[in-house]
Amino acid sequence: MSSTLKRGDKAPDFQLPATDGNTYKLSDFDDKYLVVFFTCNHCPYVIGSDEVTRKTAEKFAHNGVRFIGINSNNEITHPSDSFPNMVKRMHQYSFPWLYLYDKSQDVARAYGATRTPHFYVFNEKRELVYEGRGVNTPQEAHNATVNDLDRTLTELTSGRTISVPETEPIGCTIKWKTV
Repeated sequence: MSSTLKRGDKAPDFQLPATDGNTYKLSDFDDKYLVVFFTCNHCPYVIGSDEVTRKTAEKFAHNGVRFIGINSNNEITHPSDSFPNMVKRMHQYSFPWLYLYDKSQDVARAYGATRTPHFYVFNEKRELVYEGRGVNTPQEAHNATVNDLDRTLTELTSGRTISVPETEPIGCTIKWKTV
C-alpha cells in the first residue's frame, strides 16, 4: 500500500505532457471528482483490465468523474512504455482518459504508486477517498467478481461513505529507474 498518501490527503500537483499534445497540471481539472491511475502500455494486468476501466470511466463521466492515466515506467528498460508508444496506444484504442507521461517518476513517488494499474480516487475537495485496485482479477478482468473502482465511484457520486477505502493494488511493479 502507498506509504505516501493517506485517506483525506490532498492530491499532489503535477505538470506532465499528455498524448494529446498538451501539458496538464492538477489545477487544469475542474471536474467534480478525479481518478488518477498509474498505468503503462505493456503490463498484462493493465491490458487485461483496460476495457473494464473504460466502461467504468464512461459510466461515471456524466457524474463529473474525470480519469487521468499516468505512465511512470522506465522507457529505457521497457521501450514499449515510451512516450511515442503511449501516443500510438491512445490512437489505437481511443481510451476515455487523458494519458500523461511521468518521465522523471516524481509524480509516482509523490502519490506512492507501486503497481500498474494503481488507482487513486479524489473527492470534490481533491482529498483521497480510495486507493488500490480496480478489480480483483485485473489480468483477466472478464472473470472479476469485485469491481472496487465501480463500487467506490457509485458510493462517492451518491454521497455515501466509501465502504472500502483501501485495497491492495494488483499488477506489475512500476519499473523504476536506477540512480
